[in-house]
Amino acid sequence: MNKRICVYCASSEKVPAKYFEDTKKIAEGLVAGDHHVVYGGGAVGLMGTLADTVIDRKGKITGIMPSFMKDVEWNHPKVTDMVYTDTMSHRKELLLEGADVALSLPGGCGTYEEFMEAITLKRLGQIGTDIVFYNQDGFYDPIKQLFAQAVKENFMTEEHMNGIQFFDTVETLIHYINHDSQTITNDIHEAVVR
Repeated sequence: MNKRICVYCASSEKVPAKYFEDTKKIAEGLVAGDHHVVYGGGAVGLMGTLADTVIDRKGKITGIMPSFMKDVEWNHPKVTDMVYTDTMSHRKELLLEGADVALSLPGGCGTYEEFMEAITLKRLGQIGTDIVFYNQDGFYDPIKQLFAQAVKENFMTEEHMNGIQFFDTVETLIHYINHDSQTITNDIHEAVVR
C-alpha cells in the first residue's frame, strides 16, 4: 500500500557526503514502495538530493514552500507539483496534511522545529501521522535521550512516545514504512501528565 511520506531534511550543501548517500538510498526505497514524497521544495542539500532521486526514478513528489523562498530561487525547478504558501506555518500544515508518516532525516533547526510541531500535534490527538527518525550514525541520539529524560521526570509519559520511532539503517527504516507503520491518533484526554 502506497503512503504519503512527509520528509523533513536539511538544505545545507556542506554536510558530510554520508548524509547525501543515505538520503539517496532512502529516496530510492520510497519510490520502490510507490510512496508519494512530500517535502519542503528545496533544490539544494539533502532536500535537493531527495527530490533529484525521486524525479530520476519517476516517483511521485510534491514540494511545499513559502513564496518568499521562491523569491530567492530556493525552489527546485524540476518539481512540477509545487505548492507555494504565504507563511512557514501554512507550509508545515500542508506538509503534514494527509501524511501517513513524517520522516525526519538529519537536519538543523528548521528540521527540529518541524518534527517537534508534528510530535506536539500527535500528542494532542490532532494528527495520527506516524513519526519516524532516521538516526544515521546516532545523529538523533540526543533527541532520544531528551525524550527519555522528559518521560523519566514526568514531563511526558511512555504513551506519548507511541508512534515515535527511531531507525539506524536505511533497510530497517524502509521496511518499517512499507510494512509496519500505522496512523494512530492519540486521545487528547491523555495529552496532559496527571
